Amino acid sequence: MSAQQQIITIDDISAENAPTIFVAGGLSRFIDAVKEEVCGEVPDLKTKKGRDRIASLSARVSTRKASVEKPGRDYLRHIKTLPKVVEDELREFVLTMNALRDEVRKPLTDWEAADQARKDRHVDAVQAIHDFCTDLADIGAAVLLESIASVEAVQMGDHWEEFETDAARAKESTLTKLRAALTARQQYEAEQAELVRLRAEAEAQAQRDREAEIARAAAEQARLQAEQRAQAERDAAIKREADAKAVADRRELELKFAAEQSERAAAQAARDKIEAEQRAAQQKIDDERRHQQAMAQAEADRIAAVQRAEQERIDSERRQAEAAENARLAEIARANAAADEINRQAAAREADKAHKARINRAALDAFVAGGMTEECAKQAITLIAQRKIPAISITY
Repeated sequence: MSAQQQIITIDDISAENAPTIFVAGGLSRFIDAVKEEVCGEVPDLKTKKGRDRIASLSARVSTRKASVEKPGRDYLRHIKTLPKVVEDELREFVLTMNALRDEVRKPLTDWEAADQARKDRHVDAVQAIHDFCTDLADIGAAVLLESIASVEAVQMGDHWEEFETDAARAKESTLTKLRAALTARQQYEAEQAELVRLRAEAEAQAQRDREAEIARAAAEQARLQAEQRAQAERDAAIKREADAKAVADRRELELKFAAEQSERAAAQAARDKIEAEQRAAQQKIDDERRHQQAMAQAEADRIAAVQRAEQERIDSERRQAEAAENARLAEIARANAAADEINRQAAAREADKAHKARINRAALDAFVAGGMTEECAKQAITLIAQRKIPAISITY
């Protein structure tokens, strides 16, 4: 290697000295020079400054590569007679520089991958807390109590790292929603139990009323049957008396008929009188029986009317209870729909925020890879997102 070649640096490459540089093995000294620039220090990955330094060194490799590649490409186009040698040399140079760039950046790349995996684990853990609030509409109070206990058991601490605030907010929000759902569910279950109890009491009362009415009707029937039996016995006694008296009268008349023919007319008159009295007595008995039957029918009609009125009252109370229950269920459905809409809007805002954060992160990484420091890249993205840079915007 000549003295002129030894003192030429990457910044000195030009069209004039290109023929002495872009030859077989002529670029190796530049690879060594770049290695000395970027491999002479070991930045600390634990600090942001160290990570930024690695990104800067990696970007310097790309810059140095371009400083050699561009004049080399120009020289290659200039000398058509030696394309293969220059192309092979440049290809080897580019591959080596790319490998060097990747090798230099590998610790940062590995660290970023590990850090992203760590963040993903925390994000998944925070989402797991939010997932306890998914579809609370048909969950019973016992399950809600178990969910609340599970969320309350989530411990906050340093193991959450920078996600502790998000985890605490998620825990608080989830517990608030679960407790509100538990209160509503307990109230609903208590109301359902009360409705069951009221229905059971109404059915029991109706059963008692039916049994009491059956017993009263049976007693009334027994009373009527007893009165009918007593009336029949009275009728039979009257008839027996009448029959006995008739027999006695006939016997007496027969005895007197032979003795006193003249008294026959008087005896006949006496019999006629007795028969008239018997007919009058029988007519009285028949009238009384018909009166009692009419009274019994009137009482039966009154009882039926009372039963119909009571049944109408029970039906009216049932319809009122059903109307009140339907109104309460409609209010609960409206409140649940409003809560679902609030949750949907919050989820949409969180998704939009996460989407924009990913795009901003990708833009930040591109700026840093292009040679900007992370602080400058963040400021640039912020200004663009706030539309303070004319004719430039971020597409979300």
